[in-house]
This record gives sequence, structure tokens and C-alpha cells, in this order.
Amino acid sequence: IMAGRTNAQIAEALATLAGIMARDHQPGRENEARLERFMKHKPPTFTGGYNPEGVVKWLEEVEIIFEAMRCTEED
Repeated sequence: IMAGRTNAQIAEALATLAGIMARDHQPGRENEARLERFMKHKPPTFTGGYNPEGVVKWLEEVEIIFEAMRCTEED
């Protein structure tokens, strides 16, 4: 599933995740609690660089956390 994704698709997914996390971290938003719940799951860290296998593994692990948190597809 994930292995067939292109670098552009992976970059888009990373940008989407970064946008969600940045939006959720704004003070005064009810979603701040969601970010705290996400962080309690000790999400893996992706340090960047050219590592296609590493980013796919990272995305899969983050998606497992989202599923455990019962995030909607939109979120």
C-alpha cells in the first residue's frame, strides 16, 4: 500500500500532517487536547533526509496512532 507511493505523495502527506499538528497546537483551540493525546502515544520522529523506507515506516506508525485515537479521515 504505502510502498507504492511516490516521493511527491509522501511529501504531501508530511505537509498535511505538519499543517494539522501546527493548527492543533494554536493556543485556545479545543484541538490542543487532541495534540496532547497524540503526543502521549510517543509518536516516532522522522529526522528527514533521503530515506524512503524510513518515511514509509514513520507514516505507517503515525497512522496507527491516528487509528487508535479514532481520528476521522478528514482530520
